[in-house]
Amino acid sequence: MTLKSHSALHRPVMLREVVEQVFTSSDGIYVDGTVGTGGHSEALCSKMSSRGLLIGLDKDEEAIRSSRKRLAPFGKRVHLLRESYSQLDRVLADLDIEKVHGVLLDLGMSTYQLEGSGRGFSFSRDEPLDMRMDLDGEVTAGGLVNSLSVKELEKLLRSYGEEKQARAISRAIERERIKTPIDSSLGLANLVASALRRSHRPGARHPATRTFQALRIAVNRELDTLRAFLENIPLLLVQGGRLVVLSYHSLEDRMVKQAMIEWEGGCKCPPEFPECRCGRVPLLRRVHKRGIKPTSEEKEDNPRARSAILRTAERI
Repeated sequence: MTLKSHSALHRPVMLREVVEQVFTSSDGIYVDGTVGTGGHSEALCSKMSSRGLLIGLDKDEEAIRSSRKRLAPFGKRVHLLRESYSQLDRVLADLDIEKVHGVLLDLGMSTYQLEGSGRGFSFSRDEPLDMRMDLDGEVTAGGLVNSLSVKELEKLLRSYGEEKQARAISRAIERERIKTPIDSSLGLANLVASALRRSHRPGARHPATRTFQALRIAVNRELDTLRAFLENIPLLLVQGGRLVVLSYHSLEDRMVKQAMIEWEGGCKCPPEFPECRCGRVPLLRRVHKRGIKPTSEEKEDNPRARSAILRTAERI
């Protein structure tokens, strides 16, 4: 399946809500920090005037290639870069842009990554156990599975997958890799399933879901990337500018929620933020105290949306 067909199949999660939340000015500068196949960006560009600018970032070279085709009709209003959103401050400095009107992060996996990348993100396909979003990265999921000690594997599965049966899984992996290296996504998924009791309740998740999540997070250093981004983003928004984040598991959502609560409570006058000189002055406010979840209709129509939660903060 081609990139173009994957772009057509991929349905952006909470598209209407995302655009409504992040859009504040038709002439504004916006950043899609996880541009993927360009679904959210396309909708956002459609609302922008000819003076607006969309900066799209993604570590995945294939994603940039796909979004470049999709967003080509918008011409110079779109600037795409193969870069991590954690480097947004440097990216903007290189473009001679001080602050922007809105930033969007969709922290989920795209249809292309799951079904067409061939990198082992899906536990329903027989693919190399890779899981790198950036193919220049040195660490692969197969490398971790076959080299970490049992205790290290157990810690990884508990920390990044919140997997309660991490010990059973890590021991099953050790027994198997003694016989032969584990180098297939389907092979790992079947191994995890055999080590655990699979629920037959309707809608129950595959038993390898948390294991694959943990490995993907570790390979791509996803939590470190998000943490670095959250440290800098208040400095990069204009007054009234908004940050919108779509997260899909509790580890990311807790980080985003906690950061927004702290911003709302005020800062401690960091030297790089000269506007704040009087103690704890709020930096941003939460637009909604609770995160927004997809409608039941969207969850039914788009399985990717089922665990999504959207949070928005606005620069004061």
